[in-house]
This record gives sequence, structure tokens and C-alpha cells, in this order.
Amino acid sequence: MNLLKETAIESIKRLPDGCTVEDIMYRIDLIAQVYEGLKDAEAAKLITTEELLERIDQWVG
Repeated sequence: MNLLKETAIESIKRLPDGCTVEDIMYRIDLIAQVYEGLKDAEAAKLITTEELLERIDQWVG
């Protein structure tokens, strides 16, 4: 089994019994985003904090 799938399954198992489908989906999405970020970092697809703040200023501003 691949690491992403194993991580998602283990994370879901740790949710409380009364969790909602939305709780499960949130957890899966969060894990997927973290793995995507790690892949980007390994591929050197990074930006500086300054670049990020400039982009945010453009979106907000």
C-alpha cells in the first residue's frame, strides 16, 4: 500500500466515532495537501516568504 493511502487510513482511524463525513474529507484533503507540498519541496518548487506575502498583497489588494 502506498504511503499516502496508509497515512490517510491511519488518520481516519484516529477520528472519534461520532465524526462526520466532512471531518473525514477534511482530514483526507489536509493529508493530500501536505504530501503535495512535500513533493513540491523535493522538486525545488518553492518561493520565499517575501514572494508569498507579495502574492497575498496582490490578491487582497
